[in-house]
Amino acid sequence: MKYIYSALAVSVLGQAYDLQQQQHHQQQQTPLTTHYSSLSIPLLGYGTWNLDKSNASDAVSIALQTGYRHIDCAAAYGNEQEVGKGIAEGLRKAGLSRSDIWVTSKLWNDHHQPDLVEKGLHKTISDLGLDYLDLYLMHWPVATSPVNGKTSLGYVDTWHAMEKLLKTNKVRHIGVSNFSPHQMNQLISESATKPAAHQMELHPYLQQADWVQWHHAHGIHVTAYSPLANSNPTYDGPSEGAPPFLLKNTVMQDIAKERGCTTAQVALAWGMSRGTSVIPKSAHADRIAENFGTLNCSLEYEDFKAIGELGRKYLKRFNNPSSGWGVDLYEGLDGV
Repeated sequence: MKYIYSALAVSVLGQAYDLQQQQHHQQQQTPLTTHYSSLSIPLLGYGTWNLDKSNASDAVSIALQTGYRHIDCAAAYGNEQEVGKGIAEGLRKAGLSRSDIWVTSKLWNDHHQPDLVEKGLHKTISDLGLDYLDLYLMHWPVATSPVNGKTSLGYVDTWHAMEKLLKTNKVRHIGVSNFSPHQMNQLISESATKPAAHQMELHPYLQQADWVQWHHAHGIHVTAYSPLANSNPTYDGPSEGAPPFLLKNTVMQDIAKERGCTTAQVALAWGMSRGTSVIPKSAHADRIAENFGTLNCSLEYEDFKAIGELGRKYLKRFNNPSSGWGVDLYEGLDGV
């Protein structure tokens, strides 16, 4: 099945609008649980992908002091020690305890071998200086051999090893990232534990409405990475035939002006209003504060319709390492 933006998106606009209204004027970042999932994961999170080691600690600390209560990490980002120092400082300065925040991290491809899974977790929580993770994700359905470095699709045995982590009290929930429909269905059918969450690329240029709705129907929380689309410096800038920078898109700018928000806040509010958590990253205090201000950005029904049109006009997936790894990813999904 090809998961494309369709009339189904329109059918959930009313639900999205109602949920977004519940978030309007919220002054403190508290766990927001939609009816789609049982996870009490804050919908507005702080991402650490591409956060440089030189300022990662300060940025994470500032984020927590600003009000963020959801920090997204990964072993592959190479900065978990610095992020951990920022968490410790932020908790101290904000007068918080560990239980006040949600921390997610991810198992990298080189630890897919079942006997390496728990070692990967221990390295992560040690680097972060934490006793446990709220959520541990399999970063990709791709295994890299620790012997020869070759990559291949491999995830079922890895998942079974991750299921055992739930008994260690070092992990509260487990989930996946960047899986296809076939991979999700196989994982669920061959496992005792359903993924609690699925992190994937989502933004107005890659809306994947049917795929998001599938997760809602199955009680699986969705987290959107790169919620500001090609504003992520990892991705190449606009080229001929490519979408314009999302934050400079005139449709987004017009909505922002009408609602008294910034274009970034509009994009993030749109994502949260779909019942997905969003994890924007910034190393700058003013941008960290701006993104947090999304909690006061309220969209209207016509805004969702206008942003929906962007998904049809500028369908684009920015993160696809298939060719570099020699594997087929995102089978059956948009933007491949």
